Amino acid sequence: MSTTKTAKSALISVFHKDGLAPIAKKLDELGVTIYSTGGTEKFITELGINVIPVEDLTSYPSILGGRVKTLHPKVFGGILTRRDNENDVSQISEFEIPEIDIVIVDLYPFEKTVESGAPEQDIIEKIDIGGISLIRAAAKNFKDVICVSSVSDYSEFLQLISDGNGSTTLADRKRFAAKTFNVSSHYDSAIFNYFNSNHEIATLKISEQKGQVLRYGENPHQKGFFFGDLDKIFDKLHGKELSYNNLLDVDAAVNLMSEFKNDAPTFAILKHNNACGLAQRKTIYQAYIDALAGDPTSAFGGILISNVEIDEKTATEIHQLFCEVVIAPSYSDKALEILKGKKHRRILLQKDIELPKTTVRTCLNGALVQDKDFKTDVLEDLTYVTNNKPSKSELEDLLFASKLCKHTKSNTIVLVKNKQLCASGTGQTSRIDALNQSIAKATHFNFDLNGAVMASDAFFPFPDCVEIADNAGIKSVIQPGGSIKDQLSIDYCNENKIAMVMTGTRHFKH
Repeated sequence: MSTTKTAKSALISVFHKDGLAPIAKKLDELGVTIYSTGGTEKFITELGINVIPVEDLTSYPSILGGRVKTLHPKVFGGILTRRDNENDVSQISEFEIPEIDIVIVDLYPFEKTVESGAPEQDIIEKIDIGGISLIRAAAKNFKDVICVSSVSDYSEFLQLISDGNGSTTLADRKRFAAKTFNVSSHYDSAIFNYFNSNHEIATLKISEQKGQVLRYGENPHQKGFFFGDLDKIFDKLHGKELSYNNLLDVDAAVNLMSEFKNDAPTFAILKHNNACGLAQRKTIYQAYIDALAGDPTSAFGGILISNVEIDEKTATEIHQLFCEVVIAPSYSDKALEILKGKKHRRILLQKDIELPKTTVRTCLNGALVQDKDFKTDVLEDLTYVTNNKPSKSELEDLLFASKLCKHTKSNTIVLVKNKQLCASGTGQTSRIDALNQSIAKATHFNFDLNGAVMASDAFFPFPDCVEIADNAGIKSVIQPGGSIKDQLSIDYCNENKIAMVMTGTRHFKH
């Protein structure tokens, strides 16, 4: 038996009607009988095309405000009947059920309704029942039926029936069935995640409709993919496609800069997911200059991000540095012209959207999921545990350092002076190593640490860190506290006139 099928009938019931007219006209031209419902029926009829209402087929009206329209054996029987099964053919003949060869049905826009902030009742009404049943039935019976379940597939389907004069191959129908089950599984995952937003059911469902193949993964011998919609967060204004490592760095940059949204001009430079430069100033130009001073060596090939518009003067300075990516909420026309002077430099315009509230990473034979660390240490969180209290400017530096510390790989120590990163010790196996690394690096780049502040992502189990910091000229410290030996560090600070505050919140980052 031939696997090529010529369609004689179609059921069309869609929410999105853009692009539907050419399909309806082509089906009419091919002599295909069209069944339809509600608004779609009206739309096709107004094109001057004859349509059979589903109500005429089922002898049953649409009820419950449109909740029940197509859920009927005369509809589903026509879709699910196996044309090579004698019993199926006999039964649909007995019950006068017409075969349906094409199903064009999309689903109510559930996700868009959720994103719009609509009230719950509106969201519930956008849970499709009939539509999802129809497309699953049609996809299941792909041997005989072709299913078009998304407006994004309209043009391909139109080309298919135009080239084949209404005929499709088994391979065509199976490919469209796969597309359909992709749509239906994603739809159900979105609904489940809405109802399980508090994660009371310990089940992980991730579904991303958009994806891209990357040149390679972390290294050239590894395959790499990105699943998600980058267009929602960025407009890429110039340069090559983002690589796997670029994406990791951009993610780190965006999360770090989210701490400084609506603050004074702030500029950060990142490398391998950690900041090597960060400064906040009255102008973005000076913020960039001072961020670069934090580590001009590591800045080569780095990721640059600003919390305000990049102007011509700043762009002129940036243009002298080889950097992979520049990110900002806006650019002056002249700045953009300058930055585009490097062919491969990626220039991203960041949109104002809400970032995901959870993190997911593979672990052993499964996945680890956690709430994102949205806790930012603020003045009200601080406990003043030493006799010496930090000055107003020191408090500002301490909170500035704490924000950066939260976004640096553990174990970490961050040294800050006048809202400028002097140096950080990153990803060390001991806190002493992280501190020694940061002091050595700050010294190498000629920073005077007298009057600088120190931030730690976790508590000090011994007083050795505050002693080393004291010897380097640091006189103010912020840390979570919580060690059973906190008092040892407090005693050292009191004896040496160091101010120390505790936040009560650890910020490990692994």
